Amino acid sequence: MPVQYLKGVGPARATTFARLGVETAGDLLEYFPRDWLFAPEPVKLNQIQPGDNVTILGLIESTDFNSYIRPPMFEAMIVDNTGICRLVWFHGAYLREKLKPGQALIATGKVTKYKHQLQITNPKFLLIKDEKEKPEQYFSGGVYPATSKLSSGQIKKILRPVLEKVDVLVGEFYEPEFLKELNLISRKDSFRWIHLPPDKESLKKAKRRLKFDEFFLMQLGLALRRYRVRNFTKAAPMRLTEKIDSRIRKRFPFLLTEDQSNVISQITTDMSKSKPMNRLLQGDVGAGKTVVALYAALLAVANKKQVAIMAPTEVLANQHFLSMERYLRNSDVRRTLITGGLTGRKRKTLLNKIKKRQIDILVGTVAILQKDIEFQNLGLIVIDEQHKFGVQQRAGLRSVTGGSLPHCLVMTATPIPRTLAMTAFGDLDVSIIRHLPPDRGKVVTRWVDKADRSKAYEFIRQRLKAKKQAYFVYPRIANIEDKSSVKAATEECKKLKDRVFNEFTVELLHGRMPSARKQQVMTKFRKGKIDILVSTVVIEVGVDVPNATIMIVEEADRFGLAQLHQLRGRIGRGSSKSYCFLFAETESQTAKNRLDIMTRSSDGFEIAEYDLRLRGPGELFSTRQHGLPDLKIANIVNDYDLMVMARKKAFELVEADPMLRKTTHLNIRRALLNKFGDSLGLADIA
Repeated sequence: MPVQYLKGVGPARATTFARLGVETAGDLLEYFPRDWLFAPEPVKLNQIQPGDNVTILGLIESTDFNSYIRPPMFEAMIVDNTGICRLVWFHGAYLREKLKPGQALIATGKVTKYKHQLQITNPKFLLIKDEKEKPEQYFSGGVYPATSKLSSGQIKKILRPVLEKVDVLVGEFYEPEFLKELNLISRKDSFRWIHLPPDKESLKKAKRRLKFDEFFLMQLGLALRRYRVRNFTKAAPMRLTEKIDSRIRKRFPFLLTEDQSNVISQITTDMSKSKPMNRLLQGDVGAGKTVVALYAALLAVANKKQVAIMAPTEVLANQHFLSMERYLRNSDVRRTLITGGLTGRKRKTLLNKIKKRQIDILVGTVAILQKDIEFQNLGLIVIDEQHKFGVQQRAGLRSVTGGSLPHCLVMTATPIPRTLAMTAFGDLDVSIIRHLPPDRGKVVTRWVDKADRSKAYEFIRQRLKAKKQAYFVYPRIANIEDKSSVKAATEECKKLKDRVFNEFTVELLHGRMPSARKQQVMTKFRKGKIDILVSTVVIEVGVDVPNATIMIVEEADRFGLAQLHQLRGRIGRGSSKSYCFLFAETESQTAKNRLDIMTRSSDGFEIAEYDLRLRGPGELFSTRQHGLPDLKIANIVNDYDLMVMARKKAFELVEADPMLRKTTHLNIRRALLNKFGDSLGLADIA
């Protein structure tokens, strides 16, 4: 039912609700409170005593903010027709524009006495905007994320009649035995109690049930997608013999690490089956994932199949191709690179070769997804930096392959915490390369403030004189406004070239440069003809120059942890000791924490877990990018154990009833399709 037709809404408020993501009565039920009040009934101010937990109702007589004391304090004097009470909020500067004399306010908290004056410190409060309202509606229940046009109290009033019809509106998903086994309350009670909890214990039970439902439906969607790929699609099995293994390994001028060998074993086992491989390969920057991907590609080629390797940027696609060329020199493997810049007759000739199976390995960007590229016998897809591609793009690549599905290996150098891996990539098998190759040089990371910058420059100069190379990375290409204080690559490149390091070769690289120019700069840098490469985050992934042992990140406080770790991964690629300098001046504690963990740890997985705790899953991970619905109440970090339980039950259910055809599962099936639509390709269970 459109929310517009609920009592007290109408067209104007419906527009406001739509901005909050609420368009139906069902959406309103799932518009969960941000906080809850468990307040006693209001008392007059002459009845309150020190030590009491009370709810009071009155007018703000005066306000004051004292910024000179520590901690700074905001106070408001509240009056009714019987007396006066002081409300105090430490660090309350944010209340200066919110609370004004003459406003009606309801507050709840513990009464204390200070200098003969009764006061409540840091009370929870709500402004009463409509004096006709009965204050009862404010005493307890949810406090909602509100707007200037729609207060929390108004949302609560509109919601109440909907809650009264919960028995009719809300159906149950699960059988009574299932609820009992997992100690879950009914779905009806969960909606009643999440909005109007009679007590804290009931609220806890309501949260647990609703969080479980979110996790369960998400994991059920992933389980069905995984089951469908494994059981309703076929792939060409790839045979691995000792001879093939030996010939592939001879291509690498080093012994593979134990981690690489273990991962290759998992991949070749998958590829030997007639079910499509669907595997995520995680490995820290420089861990040797490219070698593993090339092994899998050569296995496919040995089995007379074509291979597509896709990267998110032209720089990274070029890098993959060059790495591959290093190992495949003088081999019979037919390989080529395709990017968006290839046009006209050259492109037509190449497409014809792909179609006639005269190309074994095709490396490219999303250009590989274009419909005019026809593979004759595609056996393996390798997608690098999977987190930069949405689910729809991944599905698109597989859909261009015709009959049987190719095996699929997705790689990421952005270590994914286990919590995210279970949601974003819950339908994939996961392989991890944990350790770097033994010949890699150590990377020392230092946070450099303004006072030590000249020392850092002198150190860099000495390293450059020793014929080492450096990256200088800036947060943006150019300053749009002259007033901006953010350092930009184009302006700073000129300074470095003309003033700071004028005895060395300094060149610029950024994403807006023409492909040919980017390629030219990277080739010169790789060959050692450029001493300093000034860049933006275009070099964040994949660039591999072993002689580059210095990385300077300017305004490092503006970069996220994952990005800083990726940038640092561009050095330490050879055997020499490398140095990463983070130039930053910041007052932000969050930024300081990020810079601190970067200097203490080089373990990508540790950094990723820290980043997840620091920023939270909402900012770090968009479920929608992966074809999953956003979580409204569950939190993949704080509710990890509940997610594990929901995943176990979801996968068990799919094993027992893969199409959800049993009568007892019809409600679950309906709920699943309502939640996902066909974003996970689940139309065949509709």
